[in-house]
Amino acid sequence: MSQPPSSSPLVIDSSPVGAVSSPLDSQQFRAALGMFATGVTIVTARGDDGTLVGLTANSFNSVSLTPPLVLWSLAKRAGSMPVFSRGSHYAINILAADQKDLAQRFATRDIDRFAGVRWREGCGGAPVLEGCAAVFECANRSQYEEGDHVIFVGEVEACSRMEMAQPLIFHGGRYYTELPI
Repeated sequence: MSQPPSSSPLVIDSSPVGAVSSPLDSQQFRAALGMFATGVTIVTARGDDGTLVGLTANSFNSVSLTPPLVLWSLAKRAGSMPVFSRGSHYAINILAADQKDLAQRFATRDIDRFAGVRWREGCGGAPVLEGCAAVFECANRSQYEEGDHVIFVGEVEACSRMEMAQPLIFHGGRYYTELPI
């Protein structure tokens, strides 16, 4: 049974129950984002002078299967921004559950993050870390400035994965391994 057309548009309240309607607070926004569980990556590259750079990131996502594209983002103020924005390649290393210490190491400032870390040279010279659950070796295809970050889209030239690897997971400011249901 159809209903006659209405002269006024249908309005649906899509506000979540219990939603806070006050102005957006940056700490509240960050805490809400923390409720989304993600994998943990270390994105690595090599500077023009051969310097190795890398950082822990959880802002990784697939974009397209054809062509094979992935994305990640980096704060505009990051010290490694010049290397990533001008470089031809980078590697996105998806961490395994036993690599929490590596995640913390690459999140620490003012240290040699690669000291004692096993890696091999990947596409375009980007460092590929050993023991990762998966790795995407990418050509630096495009970049988009949005807010206080730059979104990097990489075209995957090579990828690999470790069979049966458990992922390292980040949720609510803490690291986890696989969560049972």
